Amino acid sequence: MVTNQASIKRDGVQDYVSLRATAVIIALYSFYMAWFFISTDAITYEVWQGLFSTITMKVATLATLVSIMIHVRIGLWQVLTDYVKPARLRAVLQYVLNLIAFAYVAVGIFVLWGV
Repeated sequence: MVTNQASIKRDGVQDYVSLRATAVIIALYSFYMAWFFISTDAITYEVWQGLFSTITMKVATLATLVSIMIHVRIGLWQVLTDYVKPARLRAVLQYVLNLIAFAYVAVGIFVLWGV
């Protein structure tokens, strides 16, 4: 039997709810960005900077970045436990891929709050 990714009082229901909640946040952000691209005539640097200069957009982008990291963490754990059987290799892959997900969020925060 495979134990949960963070066996501190976690269960499959929490992972299920977390995946669905993060998927909703990611989808809403994606729909908003698609609407922005479709409804904006010409996207210039000034328009792009204006979009991301508001606190609302910064918070929404940060929430989406964190949601992506959580979604990736749970999803990778599920996939790796299904397909990578050697425990040591799975642990190394999880560590590296979680590090990459964290770096993605860190760079996103640096870029986002640098505007």
